[in-house]
Amino acid sequence: MLLSLVVPVYKEEKNLPEFLRRIRPILGGITEDYEIIFSLDPSPDRTEDVILEHRAADPRIKLLKFSRRFGQPMATLAGMEYSTGDAVIVMDVDLQDPPELVVEMVAKWREGFDVVLPQRRARTGEPWIKKFVAGTGYKVINKIADVKIPQNTGDFRLMARRVVREVVRLKESHGFLRGMVAVVGFRQVIIPFDRPPRFSGETNYNRFFGSLRIGFNGIFCFSTYALTLSTQLGFVIAAASFLIALAYLVMKLAGFPFPIGNPTMVILILFMGGIQLISVGILGEYIGRIYEEVRARPKFIVDRAEGFEK
Repeated sequence: MLLSLVVPVYKEEKNLPEFLRRIRPILGGITEDYEIIFSLDPSPDRTEDVILEHRAADPRIKLLKFSRRFGQPMATLAGMEYSTGDAVIVMDVDLQDPPELVVEMVAKWREGFDVVLPQRRARTGEPWIKKFVAGTGYKVINKIADVKIPQNTGDFRLMARRVVREVVRLKESHGFLRGMVAVVGFRQVIIPFDRPPRFSGETNYNRFFGSLRIGFNGIFCFSTYALTLSTQLGFVIAAASFLIALAYLVMKLAGFPFPIGNPTMVILILFMGGIQLISVGILGEYIGRIYEEVRARPKFIVDRAEGFEK
């Protein structure tokens, strides 16, 4: 198999026909030796039926259906694990990842690049809050993380087989593909593009909290800087408290009234309490992720696999 296309889907029955209408001629122009793997979280609509209807006409269309909803990151990793192509492309079905860009991605791969990353120049149709959170998150992650993640890149990417093999081999349970590919390394190249709006319907992804969750994964799963920052902040506050106490002692002995009264002390106590809660929260984020890794639960459970050899 030359080329595998992994497409995580959930409640996308309206986008599927148009996606296949556009992507199949493009893949066919590159090679007839390809597969399209739909990784399906169980959907309440006709997404599964639509996939199977198209599979009946083209066996290169394949289906992975999970026993329950595991989420897009795990669905993506499952499709990568089941893929057999020399190159694997991950993309969304809503056509915000332009199918026409696949030709250029494959050309870059044939030039010798192991990872081809489309980078968004424009994010049409996205609210300003998501753009702000995403932009800030990328800057923070790249400032403190152990690996560099190119800004404005999503899961839309092409990976050579050896990259896929190493990513699947990683034991992380968070499924943060951008960070995992950065950890693996190899030769990478960026392709700029303008991201169009969704073809149909609303996204099933929570724009604000979903972006925050991705940002936290990038910070806590690829860096211990938050723990270091918490410790440094603790030392700073302790030093400030010592200086205030020393100033109070000197002024008391000198007979001068201390300028800081009860309201200020209440504010300082509340501030220090907030810092303590934040520090405990940071520690909890790391402990929670350790707990997830130690449990070693399956990342996904396949209920139905259509088009794959047993």
